[in-house]
Amino acid sequence: MWEAFLCLISLFVIWVSHWVYRWVHPKCNGQLPPGSMGWPVIGETIDYFLPHSLYDLSPFITKRMTRYGSLFRTSLIGQRVVVSTDPELNHYIFQQEGKLFQCWYTESFFKILGQQSLMEHQGVIHKYLKGLILNLVSPENLKQKLLHEMDSTTRKFLHSWANCYPTSVDVKEESANMIFECFAKKLLSYEESKASKKLMENYKAFMDGLMSFPLNIPGTAYHACLKGRENAMKVIRDIVNERKLASKNLHHDFLDHLLEEVKKEETILSEEFVISMVFVLLFATYETTSAAIAIAIHFLSDHPSIVAELTKEHEGILQARENEESEITWEEYKSMTFTHMVINETIRLANIVPGIFRRVTKDVHIKGYTIPEGWIVVVCPSVLHLDPTKYKDPFAFNPWRWEGPELHAGSKNFMAFGGGVRLCVGAHFAKLQMAIFLHYLVTKYRWTNVKGGDIIRRPGLAFPNGLHIQVSKRHK
Repeated sequence: MWEAFLCLISLFVIWVSHWVYRWVHPKCNGQLPPGSMGWPVIGETIDYFLPHSLYDLSPFITKRMTRYGSLFRTSLIGQRVVVSTDPELNHYIFQQEGKLFQCWYTESFFKILGQQSLMEHQGVIHKYLKGLILNLVSPENLKQKLLHEMDSTTRKFLHSWANCYPTSVDVKEESANMIFECFAKKLLSYEESKASKKLMENYKAFMDGLMSFPLNIPGTAYHACLKGRENAMKVIRDIVNERKLASKNLHHDFLDHLLEEVKKEETILSEEFVISMVFVLLFATYETTSAAIAIAIHFLSDHPSIVAELTKEHEGILQARENEESEITWEEYKSMTFTHMVINETIRLANIVPGIFRRVTKDVHIKGYTIPEGWIVVVCPSVLHLDPTKYKDPFAFNPWRWEGPELHAGSKNFMAFGGGVRLCVGAHFAKLQMAIFLHYLVTKYRWTNVKGGDIIRRPGLAFPNGLHIQVSKRHK
């Protein structure tokens, strides 16, 4: 009896030892990049998510770059990963989208955002879906369909912020409300103030748990996140059902356009697909752009000379108008050279997206190493954007460094919006919204930081105490 028991124990120990060995030394048809796989299953996930200062590179990345170089292996959230901080390799990865690499996110992230999101699809289907979204946020459609609404909503919110003086406002939260109101109206004719079921409230619950540990039991942030998504999807689904019952009453919004696509014989769209797409578009648009606006205020508050230069440019626009109170025109927006320099510098330093994930579709042989099929590659734009060999004094907020370079495109040295066929479709929307906001802020208002403003990375950008400012009307 004891001999049989000891035999089983020995076999178990041998099996565990072999499993741990295989974890530490993964199979590869070639030489893997250097690095460590960390603890079995957990890998080095805990180190990766440790918070750090806004004005610093991730200690997780810098330690491994120092030890292993610009390409190293690790394990994160149960996945075998190669991290790339090499600009040439990063550019190559984006150029090989759909050939050697494809877009990838964690299973829990897909569960939160929905399996029918744009990020799930590749090739022809992705191209088709991207084309649908560009029908809303391409430069031409921003000019023709969204500019007026963005201008009007921005004026309304800044006016309300000033009217509540000396009460402060949280820039991150209130700019999110501003963008949500504008985009939701154009997307599906939704207005939070008039709706009985509140969509924005459910998005806030959703956001609070988006980066939480995926433990789906009541009381956890992840459970609240999934519940927020479920409730938000129900609100959108109810709107879609109302449209079907009153099909002749057109709203002339993006949802109308999507539902017309569903009716076509050759379509790949379904109603559930449309609902999921609307949900993801709302989330992606207001969350990232509001973070960019908040961090722009954070940087500008510490640099009065940059505010003065911004003010000079925008006062010049006012002086060239027949009517100072006119809305911003597309031509004026395109003329805001220094403003675009400020926007580029803000998103370079912000690094709102800390890592871009791609799955390897077949063995990749590069720089003497092999990245096996099925592994995940993480592109780290922050290392590039904070590289002193690419940007002099990289942690300084210096918009003048953008004098000369193209301000509206990605490059090997600027990947704030990704690259290749997966270049962010909302990039032009985000830049336009920031430019409109800055125009009215510096020409009509003054602001003072009153509390908060602590910004950390974990690894994404976070505002643990918010960024509270007092806004008052500017007297000429």
